[in-house]
Amino acid sequence: MSRTDAHGTRSAATHARSRWQRWKKPLTVAFFLLLIVLFTLLARRIDWSEVLTTLADFKVRTLLTAAGLTLGSFLVYACFDLIGRTYIRQDLGWRQILPVGFISYAFNLNLSAWVGGIAMRYRLYSRLGVSTGNIAKILGLSLATNWFGYMALAGTIFASGLMKLPPGWKLSDGALQGVGVLLLVVCMGYLAACRFSRRRAWTIRGVEINLPSLHMALLQLVLGALNWSLMAAVILTLLPSKLDYPVVLGVLLISSIAGVITHIPAGLGVLEAVFIALLQHEVSRGSLLAGLIAYRAIYFILPLLIALLMYLVVEARAKALRVEKKRRGG
Repeated sequence: MSRTDAHGTRSAATHARSRWQRWKKPLTVAFFLLLIVLFTLLARRIDWSEVLTTLADFKVRTLLTAAGLTLGSFLVYACFDLIGRTYIRQDLGWRQILPVGFISYAFNLNLSAWVGGIAMRYRLYSRLGVSTGNIAKILGLSLATNWFGYMALAGTIFASGLMKLPPGWKLSDGALQGVGVLLLVVCMGYLAACRFSRRRAWTIRGVEINLPSLHMALLQLVLGALNWSLMAAVILTLLPSKLDYPVVLGVLLISSIAGVITHIPAGLGVLEAVFIALLQHEVSRGSLLAGLIAYRAIYFILPLLIALLMYLVVEARAKALRVEKKRRGG
């Protein structure tokens, strides 16, 4: 390619980016306004007395089961960072790693990936003596583990036909199965690359990215899929018993993509809208919303409070160590 062609390509790319930046804000505002309208219409169709009655009727055993599954999910997610420790070959104990994963996940769910997944990890890992480059690698591997597990699980659920869309939806069951097959192909391609690729490293913005081994990739798949499965199990525990697990899991996977697209912290409102839209033909809207409110309290709010206490303890210990070092130095 000549210099003139290269310059023209860069100019076109710059022009496209600037045009997207001009349209991004008004499109985002329009999308949020549309969501507000949809949520308002949805709220008017909810029987709120049924919601309150359902919330009051939850048994303690049900809530404890949901809490236990939530703890299991958070521990599984924290183990993503244990894979990251092996990936960067740094000597850190599991007692140091798991709290970081737990705190980051809780803040990530409630306050967005920038606060929890990125900023919190950088602060906590830097206190453990991990370099900026290695923190980026841990973060990248954790994200890859989460979405690799998602694709494997979603591909299996969608391709198998276990997830049925309500009548009247524009996306047919056949199209959903096609999406599932595509996701499985991507997963198989990743595993094949980890096993057979001769090139094992790339440098992206100064950070070296190494392709994991097949064993590590399979561990990513298992842990990522297990975390999403436990999330669905928490929701299933709190929803009416007539719903089947594969259906609840499939709706969760669809709602998660909608939440990522909207960039709303905790997917607030998006999760509820998708569940009600896809399952209202099977159970009442009020019982669905009550279960999802309980899910948010147990899976989002409660872990956030625990993570906040853990974070304050970590900061207090770090401050105490700094004071002790200064005292000894003096």
